[in-house]
Amino acid sequence: MKLLLETLTAGAGYLEKHGVEEARLNMEHLLAHVLGCRRLDLYLRFGELLQESDLAKLRDLTRRRADGEPLQHLLGTVDFLGNELISDHRALIPRPETEHLVDWMIREVKAGRLRKPNSLLDVATGSGCIGLTLATAWKDCRVLLSDISEEALDLARMNASRLGLHQVKLVRSDLFEKVTGSFDLVTANLPYIPSAEISTLSREVRRDPVLALDGGPDGMEIIRRFLIEVKKHLLPDALIVLEVGHDQGREVADKALECGFVNARLLADLAGIERFVFAEYVAPPVTEDSVSEGLSTEAVADV
Repeated sequence: MKLLLETLTAGAGYLEKHGVEEARLNMEHLLAHVLGCRRLDLYLRFGELLQESDLAKLRDLTRRRADGEPLQHLLGTVDFLGNELISDHRALIPRPETEHLVDWMIREVKAGRLRKPNSLLDVATGSGCIGLTLATAWKDCRVLLSDISEEALDLARMNASRLGLHQVKLVRSDLFEKVTGSFDLVTANLPYIPSAEISTLSREVRRDPVLALDGGPDGMEIIRRFLIEVKKHLLPDALIVLEVGHDQGREVADKALECGFVNARLLADLAGIERFVFAEYVAPPVTEDSVSEGLSTEAVADV
């Protein structure tokens, strides 16, 4: 048996030696996980002797963390704006930047500076952290989550059940391929890493699914498709919200304007990086020609 403080100190040193950032904090999380207590409770238990069974579990987790397995995968869950979500290899680990975006949207709606949507589509939902957290905040909002990955949808489905959000719908779709209906708000955290840069990412990020990272040669391939295709599923005065790469904000906003959106604007994350893009959709006015085309189409359909 070993003292808790001795074990914590030795483990933090081992993680630091293997290049783990915030080694002490990581070790505290692992130890609290093994002991089934809060991290802060460890400070009241420094003089406690650990059982060999707990030490064996801790050694295994510490080795895996030193090998680059993400802390969130080892713990099995991640806190996202007070909601405990399952986190594993099936989808991106929810990031603090995304949490900041969702928190900002909820606060803006509450303050009346952002219109509360009646319907929401969260594209490339992954774990569901964006769509499910907004569904928790806006109970009467119709919510659809979509993802090209069935594994990611399984994870999002588990998180929806975990949060008691049984009214949320999910669909497997390559962007809008299988999506039906129109929405007041469409959110998306799409793959935006240039293909050639994936191998240079941290070993922890490389544990995320490549499908959720790879944005094509310049990182913009899927984002461009999204901006072109999304308008078919927007109600008048709808809003789209995108999280993009650290150097893509202005380019994405400009592309949104080219695609017919208006009031494209950028929001910075807590580090001051403009990685969130907001743009509004104004439906084209109804003209006599468009009405005639609609009548003609209906007539053909009736025949």
